[in-house]
Amino acid sequence: MSTTPTAPADAGPTPDHAAKPRRRFGVGAVLITVYAILAIGATSRAVVQMATVYPEARIPITLSAVSAVIYIVATLALILPGRAWYRIAWITISIELVGVLVVGTLSYVDTAIFTFEAQKAADGAVWSYFGIGYLYIPVVLPILGMIWLRSRRGQSTHRLSPPAEV
Repeated sequence: MSTTPTAPADAGPTPDHAAKPRRRFGVGAVLITVYAILAIGATSRAVVQMATVYPEARIPITLSAVSAVIYIVATLALILPGRAWYRIAWITISIELVGVLVVGTLSYVDTAIFTFEAQKAADGAVWSYFGIGYLYIPVVLPILGMIWLRSRRGQSTHRLSPPAEV
């Protein structure tokens, strides 16, 4: 019968636990919450529009669905620990910023693409007019997300193997 040494119950956090990033607390919690709300909002909007008026406005509704997927993945990437998820957060937030800038600009250049009769409004996609229908949160959020991720850069790594025994 082999016995393995165990740490006392009151020994505190293990080195692996202490090294984990605290992305889900403080400002990170607010950022994750806003991303989750946008994920729910964009997904709901895309589903309802696809079910009701998709043939009338394929481009803006498809863009809303794409933004929903990006918000869902970004939310998960901000929540889940590890270097890979940190990188995925950077990628999705970067795509989000480019998307909102491109779609926002195009919506001013060619308003006909983003307006459709059933909606009676010029905000056909989540990112249209830089997110005016969402109080411009879609254009500000990726910038804040990138600033926050940059401040957490050194905290994104974890030990991949258990510490060597002494």
